[in-house]
Amino acid sequence: MRKKPTLAAFRGVLALAAALLAPAAAHAAKPVCEVDRPVRFSGLNWESNLVLAGIERYVMEHGYGCKTSVEIGETLPMLAALQRGDVDVTPEVWPGQIEVAWKKALASGRVQGLGHVYDAGEGWYVPRYTAQRHPGLKSAADLARFKQVFADPEDPGRGRIYGCPAGWACGTLNDNLLRALGLERDYNLFAPGSGAAQKAAILSAYKRQRDIVFYYWTPTALVGALDLVKLELPAFDPAAYTCLTDPKCAKPVATEFKPNPVVTGVNSAFAKEAPQLTAFLARLAIPRDAIDATLGWLETEGKEPEEAARYFLKQYGPVWRQWMPADAADRVQAALDRE
Repeated sequence: MRKKPTLAAFRGVLALAAALLAPAAAHAAKPVCEVDRPVRFSGLNWESNLVLAGIERYVMEHGYGCKTSVEIGETLPMLAALQRGDVDVTPEVWPGQIEVAWKKALASGRVQGLGHVYDAGEGWYVPRYTAQRHPGLKSAADLARFKQVFADPEDPGRGRIYGCPAGWACGTLNDNLLRALGLERDYNLFAPGSGAAQKAAILSAYKRQRDIVFYYWTPTALVGALDLVKLELPAFDPAAYTCLTDPKCAKPVATEFKPNPVVTGVNSAFAKEAPQLTAFLARLAIPRDAIDATLGWLETEGKEPEEAARYFLKQYGPVWRQWMPADAADRVQAALDRE
């Protein structure tokens, strides 16, 4: 004679079923984004910023259930857009490079700087083969004696320094530094039309072993891939540097470029509206070797920044998992696994 199941046994079966179904239910549950519109990113037109934007957008879309969009623009116009709330997030802000404008933005209360993404740097460089050909060229001030080495093809009586792409904030800094060094009579500061044009000019000269002097920044794949020498500048002076970043600097004084701890810029209203997303951005930090390797992969493989963003996420799970709660990280990993 078969015994009827007891109530306790029946409850046990229900508990077991619930336990088995719970992971599937949790996996199926989609997160609800804190904002009911796309999160808008500043797409500043250099590689590291676009890779960072790709990383952050992927995490927000797959880890937090958000939609995202990106607005392409230059540094200062995008800073103004961040203050207005036309964009929510600028993934890579160099406070030292736009010191006056950044301080004003922070003082307005409409913008916040979050975290410490990584340390960036700037400088004027020559290829090592150029430094070996001209051993007297050690510092940026020495350029006054070498203008024929770097003759401007469009103005042969003057030298050419390849500066920032047109419209970049570092253009002001380089213009002022040129005057501070007394080089404005001997050199033209050439502004390429884009970051891609700047890189193409440098790589073309390097491959042909031609002498070239240029401004560049780190972390970048180009500086890591080429054998370069950074020209010396006087020791860093905070007051002198502040003036170099000001378009109205009347009497610029030469100084070393300021070390730049890169931060994430966010609109303050967005930060209040989306505290979980803001916490994620505040925790975002990338080791120097990881960003260098990612940018190097982008360069050598000829890929797009969005692809480099996924490369980073696939290669450096232990890094980005620290930026977010475990459930969000699991959703990001699941999305990567599906690719």
